[in-house]
Amino acid sequence: MILTTLIAILLILTVCPAKAEENKRIPYLANGVIDTTDVEALGLTMLSDTRTVTIFSPSDSTHHYANGVVMTAFKGRLYCMWQSSQTDEDAPETCVMYSQSHDEGLTWTKPALLAAASDSCYFTSGGWHATADTLIAYLNCWPLNMQPVGGYTYYIYSTDGNHWSSQAPVLMADGQPMQGIIEQDPYTLPDGRIIGAVHFQPGLHVCPIYTDDKTGISGWTKADFKGHDRGKQSRELEPSIYRQQDGTLVMVFRDQTSTYRKMVSMSYDRGETWSEPVVTDIPDARVKQSAGNLPDGTAFLAGNPTGAKRRYPLVLLLSHDGIRFDKALLLRAGGSELQPQRYPGKAKTLGYSYPKSMVHKGKLYVSYSTNKEDVECTIWTFTQIP
Repeated sequence: MILTTLIAILLILTVCPAKAEENKRIPYLANGVIDTTDVEALGLTMLSDTRTVTIFSPSDSTHHYANGVVMTAFKGRLYCMWQSSQTDEDAPETCVMYSQSHDEGLTWTKPALLAAASDSCYFTSGGWHATADTLIAYLNCWPLNMQPVGGYTYYIYSTDGNHWSSQAPVLMADGQPMQGIIEQDPYTLPDGRIIGAVHFQPGLHVCPIYTDDKTGISGWTKADFKGHDRGKQSRELEPSIYRQQDGTLVMVFRDQTSTYRKMVSMSYDRGETWSEPVVTDIPDARVKQSAGNLPDGTAFLAGNPTGAKRRYPLVLLLSHDGIRFDKALLLRAGGSELQPQRYPGKAKTLGYSYPKSMVHKGKLYVSYSTNKEDVECTIWTFTQIP
């Protein structure tokens, strides 16, 4: 009995300091950085060194719904993909479109089809992965008759950005097809390992994944992770990733329980194990966000830190160490800055939806859907971080 008690005490003494150290690494928003009572701008003024570009704008002769906008760079061009449908979100005809820019994102080609819907499934954008000579496009396949709702991840590849391979399943480490929907922005570590997340079947249950296959099309392994199950889906959804100053990986989640705060999980071993997700004090709109790092290591969170179900304004939160976010930059405001929605449709939320981001040649490109119909990108030249 005495020995058992001593062992229990030793375990507590060992675990408690580790837990306390982990708690110190949970990201937070410094006081006074934003003003959530200011609905249109959160108390912020617009950045002068930004430029907003429209990649696609709907008309009577085009699809009217767009979302899931994701960009990448490959062989001197920029690429942008998004899901597209006639009127409603996740309609049976939903397909993936893409466009190219030859001038660093200032002008874009007419959209082309990347993946068409079939009689049995529709497709949404799964994001990109680029190597020196190959561009990978991930495609999320949603079978129309699958219950609970879930799907599969496929890929196509190109060496010139114009001619594409046929679809093939993304493979797990055991060689089996990925039984889930991949999140749109895999994060590549300095050593080449790729970290990501997948919403696995049955339903949509998120789990971090990693692979050392530089192509990103095979070798994916589920990380050791315990999220919060809610039946058909997990509480945590649609994560994005950044690194803290000491190399700790932080996965930032949307919280489906409507706390309107971001959730985070952390990894200290290159993405193989992750801490139990916790709620932070960083406001959110219960929406997909984007995270990453600038070249100097500065961590950023791009999204709608409103603390309410409102997807405007679009704001960039910055942190030197990835823990204390003490700067906020306004990318797009509400009010007169937000153009009117022209076409109604199912789940066509007003505002700047589902931002994703890319760092390229001294610029941060934040792409998103405005009112779920305009495909847009705000470009910030960060020659000097405020």
